[in-house]
Amino acid sequence: MFLAPPAEVLLVLVLALAYDQLFGEPPTPLHPVAWLGNLVALWERFAPKIGPNRQLLYGLLAVLSSIGLVLFGLNYGLEWLRGWSWGATVTIEAFLLKSCFSLRMLGEVGLKMRRLLAGGKLEEARFEMRSLVSRDASKLTDEQITAATIESVTENTTDSFVAPILFFLFLGVPGALAYRLANTFDSMIGYRGHYEYLGKAGARLDDILNFIPARLTAFLLIQSAPWYKGDRANARKIALRDHRRTSSPNAGWTMAAMAGALHIQLEKVNHYRLGDDEGLIVPGLINRAVAALYIVAAECVVLALLLSGLQWFLQSIS
Repeated sequence: MFLAPPAEVLLVLVLALAYDQLFGEPPTPLHPVAWLGNLVALWERFAPKIGPNRQLLYGLLAVLSSIGLVLFGLNYGLEWLRGWSWGATVTIEAFLLKSCFSLRMLGEVGLKMRRLLAGGKLEEARFEMRSLVSRDASKLTDEQITAATIESVTENTTDSFVAPILFFLFLGVPGALAYRLANTFDSMIGYRGHYEYLGKAGARLDDILNFIPARLTAFLLIQSAPWYKGDRANARKIALRDHRRTSSPNAGWTMAAMAGALHIQLEKVNHYRLGDDEGLIVPGLINRAVAALYIVAAECVVLALLLSGLQWFLQSIS
């Protein structure tokens, strides 16, 4: 259930990666994650306006029923389609999987920020920060924007690639899309401000789902540090020391690992400070964060090959 045969899993992954690198993001009207956003917005529209307990229960119902619909509805839909046309099934699966990760876009945005900062285009860089972080960038310095870009690329290595691929490997395309739905609930109505209770279920579920992917990403960032000219030993030390300093139970692992690898301090004023202030945060460091993104992505693909090979072997001897 949920997971396709090993050969199909690998083909879908290869096609999804090829689509991502060749074409980038689908147009918004055709983007499945945009459809998920519309579903979350529909739940939000009819949410109770008052009553913490009512909002909490409503939010829990919204998250669980929506994820159940995606997991089981999409699974049975793909099973039916597979019996009718294997080629059409693989094509649709690849498109849906691609919609769950944004490897090319994340790398391109990071490199665009580096070019703007290196070219002294501070106002343009502040404007473009909207696509990376939610904080007010209107008064950020070039060093703060560089740090925020490194943080965003590193944190999103988990959300925008590692986690969706892991859920795909273990629960197929329905699992990857269900993860992205939980992520969308968190980003749209996470428990902040007037969504304190309505978004609590989605936010907590997102934390749970990212628990293993975030730590796996941090492990890969640490072990791969020499490949993007980082310090492996310091990345490990800072990750272990500083990962609890963020409000998120997951984001601190990856960002602290990167701060340690690059021997810099990543700071969000009045929120956290990760790493030691050992060197200047210059735009060129963004290149290394983007390199780390692609290295970790490649390692995840290798992991997919190994797991699919193991699954095929177990099936062949059973």
